Amino acid sequence: MSPVPSLTLAVAGAALLAPSALPVPVPEPPPRTAPVARRAAPVTAADLLAGVRGCTPVSHGRYRKDQGARATVPVCGTRGAVFWKADMDIDCDGRPGRHCNARTDPYFSGSTAFAQSDGRPLSSERTPYVVVPAPSERWNYWAHGVRGGSVAAVVYRDRVRYAVVGDTGPAGIIGEGSYALAASLGVDPDPRAGGTPSGVTYIVFENSRVTPIEDHAAVVKEGKRLARRFVNDAG
Repeated sequence: MSPVPSLTLAVAGAALLAPSALPVPVPEPPPRTAPVARRAAPVTAADLLAGVRGCTPVSHGRYRKDQGARATVPVCGTRGAVFWKADMDIDCDGRPGRHCNARTDPYFSGSTAFAQSDGRPLSSERTPYVVVPAPSERWNYWAHGVRGGSVAAVVYRDRVRYAVVGDTGPAGIIGEGSYALAASLGVDPDPRAGGTPSGVTYIVFENSRVTPIEDHAAVVKEGKRLARRFVNDAG
């Protein structure tokens, strides 16, 4: 008898007993992640200055930087803001403190034109604020959406700081900031001998307002938002 059929049957049986090939697993796709939101780059001094190169005057005449000086500074208008380029004298008015009081400042006043939320005057040492000229025929800040608590971007050299409109000054003089604002910009804040004679740009955003006026964190947040919008519109 031929052994071939038996061999054939053995091979067939082995094939039936051999395990079948397992399917190759397909790798699962990586989980989807939400796209990372890109943060807009901070607005720089150069960005803001590019938006205030020219001047369309909104004041009917010009202001002096100091008493007795020539009137050379106009208030200018642009989309959504008014601005001026001047010096910075130190306004130490408001609640007295270690650096701002009747002994340190011969022109000290214990009041400010705009009060904080508890009714007390602002503190020049704590609150970065700018001073606008008192309303006159030359210029009335109210007519341009500026009031106490309006937000300003102040530029000095390569620094940008955000402040509120916190006080008013003489009707014919422009270019003042609080002790806190000057110090944050790197300007000597001493009320007698401090300040800087030029190089400061004040940009006040129309129809803006932060309450309470003394909430500086809120001022910075709103200032950055308004500055970004201003730069985008100017571009």
